[in-house]
Formats: sequence, structure tokens, C-alpha cells
Amino acid sequence: MGHTDQLLDLVSNFLYALPLLLLLIYKWILRVLFGMIIIPENKIGLVTKKFVLHGSNKSLPDGKIIALFGEPGYQAYTLAPGLYWFYWIWQYEIKKEDFTIIPTGQIGLVSARDGMQLPTGAILARNVNCDDFQDARAFLTNGGQKGKQVNYLNNGVYRINTHLFNIELAEIINIEDGQLGIVTALDGTPLNQGDIAGKSIEGHNNFQNFEMFISNGGQRGLQVQTIQAGNYTLNPWAVEIEKVPMTEIPIGYVGVVISYVGDEGEDITGDNFKHGNIVRKGQKGVCISPLDPGKYAINPYAQKVEKVPTTNLVLNWASARTESHNLDKNLSTITVRSKDGFQFNLDVSQIIHIPSSEAPKVIARFGSMQNLVSQVLEPTIGNYFRNSAQDSDAISFLATRQERQTAAKERITQVLQEYNVHAVDTLIGDITPPNELMKTLTDRKLAQEEEKTFETQMNAQKVRQKLESETALANMQGEIVIAQQSVQIAEKRADAAVKDAEGKATSLRISAGAESEALKVRAKAESESLKLTAEAKAFEITQVGQAEASKIENIGNANAEAYKLQAIAMGSDNFSKFKITEEIGKNKIKIIPEILITGDGNNSGPISGLLGLKMMEIIGQDKKVIESINKED
Repeated sequence: MGHTDQLLDLVSNFLYALPLLLLLIYKWILRVLFGMIIIPENKIGLVTKKFVLHGSNKSLPDGKIIALFGEPGYQAYTLAPGLYWFYWIWQYEIKKEDFTIIPTGQIGLVSARDGMQLPTGAILARNVNCDDFQDARAFLTNGGQKGKQVNYLNNGVYRINTHLFNIELAEIINIEDGQLGIVTALDGTPLNQGDIAGKSIEGHNNFQNFEMFISNGGQRGLQVQTIQAGNYTLNPWAVEIEKVPMTEIPIGYVGVVISYVGDEGEDITGDNFKHGNIVRKGQKGVCISPLDPGKYAINPYAQKVEKVPTTNLVLNWASARTESHNLDKNLSTITVRSKDGFQFNLDVSQIIHIPSSEAPKVIARFGSMQNLVSQVLEPTIGNYFRNSAQDSDAISFLATRQERQTAAKERITQVLQEYNVHAVDTLIGDITPPNELMKTLTDRKLAQEEEKTFETQMNAQKVRQKLESETALANMQGEIVIAQQSVQIAEKRADAAVKDAEGKATSLRISAGAESEALKVRAKAESESLKLTAEAKAFEITQVGQAEASKIENIGNANAEAYKLQAIAMGSDNFSKFKITEEIGKNKIKIIPEILITGDGNNSGPISGLLGLKMMEIIGQDKKVIESINKED
């Protein structure tokens, strides 16, 4: 019972497991019995035929690895997803491979293991119609070539027979903004003798259709054409790309293009310019048309661009100063020697200007701006100032700095005009005289300053003296005012006394004159005839009227005239005696005292002397009056 039950259980379990077992091995059974092959939807079946049962195709031709006509080996065709029969396991090997996927941002580079041999010198196999390498039979029957293919696979999913084709992924080329792609073609016809870059070819879509490039006669090597910013599906087996910055011409500059490629150009500057070959655009040589400020896709290996400043350019002959353009980086302070043997340093700045129209001529003549500086400006300016210093002593050179700067500008302007360069200005900077000369100048200056100091101190002492004098005067101002007032009072009193004396003298003179005139009139009236009496009266009336009008003065004049006439008529001595007697009588002068004391009864005593003196005094006064009248007449 025990063994029977165990056997029954075993059979029962087998019967239960049989469907599952059959389910698991049915594919193998079908594969063995009917040659069934199932290719999943994401796979491709690569077929390898192991042997041939009948027929003449028993082996592949020499050098072939892909069978086109049922030969044993790798078959050209592939099995797409689906169900296939009669691929018996003993005759066929079916390898299920994933689809070939080319991700976004990449391309698939294809190389063929079979096909026709490449022509001699060719690097890439030419394109044939084969459904993007998915039809291996079409590739081989249409003349596909063995090796690296010129065409490539773009982003997508492909059923590729990997027995024939090997696929490598490569990144697409990205040219950033502001950059330029320099192209070197790895296949094509050889360059012409003497050329450094291939000629321009149309229709290849920035070298992405390299088959078209080759078909249109593209040449291998450096290309004149470039590619600009963007993404490009370029076969790296066909072209190499070097990224370089675009050529930028900044504001204040122009770009002079020197082309190494193109047709041989004819110089268009004429016979007057013989320093280079200036040609039209697209020809070899220096282009006559400079580039304005901006960015340009210039191939730096095929063309060279020299940037020429069109604004004022400052160059410094100074060891401690260099401008941002660095053209003066090799210039240094100029060392000169004066006529009297002193050696000293001199800093110079030269401002130049190159018009844009003259820029190609400058580059054609010198090749670059740096050459212009080193070959013309440096020797011209340096030698000029060395020669100028030798014509003068050191102190005179320092004293005539402005004149020498003006002369240098004129001379350098003349020289630079011959090189198509305009000299704007020449400026002398720091001058560093020798120490012994500086000491002499310093001592001289100190002496001058000391002289000024002494003069200032002396002036200060004078001012101080004046200040002290003014201070003392101010302190004595009260006393001075009192003294001045006293002087003025004394002067006023003296003036008053003088005026009083003058008034009295004038009055006396007028009175004497009036009396003299009256005597004159009376004398004249007495001496003239009766006829003249009437005229004298009329004259007297007239004189009285005039005396009333002229007051005392006319009366005095009349008296003086009368005195004068009487004196003339009587004689001076007689008239004097007469007047003395008259005055004695008028004034009742006592000539003889009432009591007379005499000595010896003679007339020679003291009384006689006294009387004589008195008489002489009176006579003397009258004589002075008469003389005064005579002087007036």
C-alpha cells in the first residue's frame, strides 16, 4: 500500500506539471521540429548560416564576410520583429540584437567590414543608397565600399546589421556665440601647388553633407570657409573643427585684412606707393578696404587682420608708464647728453593719428603697428632729442623746454608725413638732470630765496619802524593837536597884526596921497590963470564926485598930486621947510621951551642941539614922504 500510493502521487504530480513543462519547452520543441524563431519587437535577428545542404554556393569569395547568395557565413539580410519558420537550429544561428539607437545630440559613425575597396588616396567610402545602412544587401550590391563611411546616422532608431556595420557614437559640434569653427577637411582632392587652403565650395551645408563637398571638387586640408555659431552634425572622420574667437574690431580701430589665399592680385595704389601690394577684396595681399568696428568670421589661418587705431594714439618714452595698447611696452626713457657734457634722462610722449584710409598703406609698408613703432617712431624721436640736447648746455635745455617741444613737434610732423602717419603733438615729460647740476641750481635758488628773505626782513623792519613811529605819533596826537592849534592861533594873530599894520600903512599912504593931490590942485589953481580956475573948479567937482565914488583913494591921489605940484613949484627943500613950518603951526608945537636954560649965551648949548635934532627928525619924515610921492610919479 505504501509504495503504490507513492507511485500514484508521483504520477499525479507529473500529470499536473506536464502542461507547465510543455509550456516551457514548446518553443524549443518548435525550434527543433519546425525551425521556429520569434524576434521580439525591440530586437533584430542577425542570421548566420552554418552550412549549405545542396547547391553550388558552398563558400564565400575571398575577402568577403557577408553572404549575398545563401553562402555559409554572416547573411546580409536580417530578421525584423516577428515569427519565422524553418530556421532549424542545426543550420542557422539567430542572434537577437537590440536596435541601434542614436541619442539626441549625437550621431552614429558607420564603418563597413565588407564592400568594395576604397580608391587609392581616399579615406572615406562614398555614399550609396542603402536606407541609412539598414539594407546591407543594397549597400553591397550598389557598390558600397569597405571602411569608414562618409555618411552618418542622425538621431533615431535603426535596424543595423552589425555583422556588416560597426556603429560609433559621436557628439554633434556646437559653436558658441562669438566663436568661429575653423574647418580642416580630411578627405578630398589635394591642394593646388602653393595654396595653403582649399577653395570655397558651395552646396555642402556647412560641411554637413560631406559627400556633396567631395562631389563638387572639395579639397582636403585647411578650408577658407568657416562655420559660425550653431549646432552641426559633422562627421569627425571627414572634418576636424577648431574653435576660435571671432575677429573683433573695437571702436576706434579699423581692421586691415592681409589675405594669404585667393587669386593673385594687382596693386591698385599706383606708381607713387612702392612699399607693398594693396589689392581688392578676395585677392592675395593687403586689402584696400579696411574692416569697420564689429565682429567678423575671419579664418586666422587664411587671413590676418591687423588692428590699426584711428583715434589719437599716445606712445610714451618712459620706463614707468605704458598705455593699454602695449605698443610702447618696449619704449623707455630717453638718455641724452648736453653740449657741456651732462647726461640726463628725458620722458617724451608722442601723439599720432592714422586715418582709416591710410591704414592699409601703413600695414603694407610695415606689416604691423608694432613694426611702425620700432622701425620709425622709436629711432626718429629718440635721435631727435639726443641731437637736440647736444646743441645746448644742460641749463639752457631745461630753460627752453617749451621752445624745444614746439620745434620737436614741427620736425617729427614732417618726418611722419612720409609714412602716412599724422603727428598730433609731441610732449616733453619729466626731465631728470644730473645730481651735480641739480645741486648747483638748488644752491642758486636757495641764494635767491635767501636774498628775498633778507629783503623781506628788511622791509618788515621798515614797516615795524614806521609802525612804532606812527604809534608814538598817535600817543602824542593830543599834544600835537594842542601845539598845532597854538601855532595856528599865533599865525592868526600874526596875520591879524600884519593885516592891521598893512591897513594902517595903506591908510597913511592914501591919506598922504590925498593931501599931496589936494596941494597939487591948489598949487595948480593958484599958478594958472583965471581961465584955468573955472576948469579947476570943474575938475575939483569931478574929483569930488569921483572921491565920493572911489572914497578915500581918489582924495588921497588929489592931495598927493597937489603936494607934488607944490614941491615942483617951490622946490623940494623949500617945500619941505614950508610943510614943517605949517605942521608946527597946525599942531602948535613948542619949539622953544617956556623955560630956557642956556650956558654961555651962545647958540651952541644943549637946548640948541635938542632943537636941531627935533627939526632934523621932522624934516626927515617929510623928505621920505616927498621921495615916496616922486617914486609913485
